[in-house]
Amino acid sequence: MSATAARLIKPVLYGYYRSSCSWRVRIAFALKGIEYEQKSINLIKDGGQQLTEQFKAINPMQQVPAVSLDGITLSQSLAIIQYIEETRPEPRLLPADPMQRAHVRIICDIIASGIQPLQNLYVLQKIGEDKVQWAQHFINRGFQALEPILKETAGKYCVGDEISMADICLVPQVYNADRFKVDMTQYPTIRRLNQTLVEIEAFKASHPSRQPDTPDDLRL
Repeated sequence: MSATAARLIKPVLYGYYRSSCSWRVRIAFALKGIEYEQKSINLIKDGGQQLTEQFKAINPMQQVPAVSLDGITLSQSLAIIQYIEETRPEPRLLPADPMQRAHVRIICDIIASGIQPLQNLYVLQKIGEDKVQWAQHFINRGFQALEPILKETAGKYCVGDEISMADICLVPQVYNADRFKVDMTQYPTIRRLNQTLVEIEAFKASHPSRQPDTPDDLRL
């Protein structure tokens, strides 16, 4: 299949409604105006559908999200979003200014490397009964670093007045913080940014409560 023909096929997102990493990709698709198909990988049912041999063939790390587009299959949410950004550059998700781009990447890496992996489902299942306190600890640790950074970089959004990958990472992480009952009054800048972002249609449409695999009792 030619590259041109592959671009005509609707992307497929393998994800889970409550996965913050899947949510990042949904936000990016929504901001870019890209239509896509969703295939639910239930991380709980039957011991976790991500652990099947069928899904392992799609993503050897057996994690969501994975995305099939342009004739290839990609994994890792930031790599997926960066590929989308490089192949479908409008509207841009990385600022034109190199210094602002660096700030966006710092914020993304703090969340995607320093917070989320330490409180994801796989880790919490290993922690057991202390999982809430564990998640709170690492979310607070990350937010204590993010708050002063965002206080310096933020305008209307995380870095200046344009939505960027930093905002895409922030909103799902605040959702996780709320799930684990983190006291968000400690982080006024993060709260303000999140309150602004969740009112934007791309963030609303991609919210966990509005996905095809959202359980009925959680659907808004």
